[in-house]
Amino acid sequence: MEVAGRHVVVTGGAGGIGRALIRRFAQEGARAIVAADRDLAGAQTVAAEAGALAVELDAGRESSVLALVAEATAAHGPIDIFISNAGVPGAMGGPEAPDDVWDEAWRVNVMAHVWAARALLPEMLERGDGYLINTASAAGLLTQVSSLVYSVTKHAAVSLAEWMAIEYGERGVRVSCICPQGVRTPMLDLAMDDPAGAAALTSGGLIEPEDVADAVVAGIRDERMLILPHENVAGFMALKGSDPERWLKGMRRMVRTARS
Repeated sequence: MEVAGRHVVVTGGAGGIGRALIRRFAQEGARAIVAADRDLAGAQTVAAEAGALAVELDAGRESSVLALVAEATAAHGPIDIFISNAGVPGAMGGPEAPDDVWDEAWRVNVMAHVWAARALLPEMLERGDGYLINTASAAGLLTQVSSLVYSVTKHAAVSLAEWMAIEYGERGVRVSCICPQGVRTPMLDLAMDDPAGAAALTSGGLIEPEDVADAVVAGIRDERMLILPHENVAGFMALKGSDPERWLKGMRRMVRTARS
């Protein structure tokens, strides 16, 4: 699919990867763009740059996701490409993270994708055309050693995209999952505070949000399920799949070395 001439909605559009995506889609000639974020002022700034519509969104509430779909559709007609990009880092550490942190991460990092699909799939399937894209992370394919909450919810986001790609791929609905590793965004700073987390994130080099946007446009054009802005992630996935014990030993060694 080409972005040109399409109606695109991007959540988490006020900054980071979302902002870079909106700017790039404008350059690609999208027919209409919607920038959605809980930071409405930030979304409005990005929207003004790209000639887009700004919408306030709480990605952790289904009613807000449904309202976004309704407002975008009323303004520009059927949505062609919906990028569920909003996310939260959760908390550092393991199962000791409090329940409210788990709940927020589950709603924003997983259920927001489910709610968007629930709202959009009936119309997309009826016309036999549409594109659903989840932003997950390389942590959803490998792991994020500094945060159990982030790892678990991003694994779920990847699994959701994979299931939908199998179920709807032959019915005209394309599905992709964006899985970057270290990207220079404000969310990166939290993980970089932990030496092991920093070691994992920087193993493939840090890239800019604009690099992710380039990879996403190419991934949409090729209709790839997994969009991997970092080339090394595919190699780590292959090792993990072919020899998981070796991969685990390597990860433990990396964590031990970084924390010592």
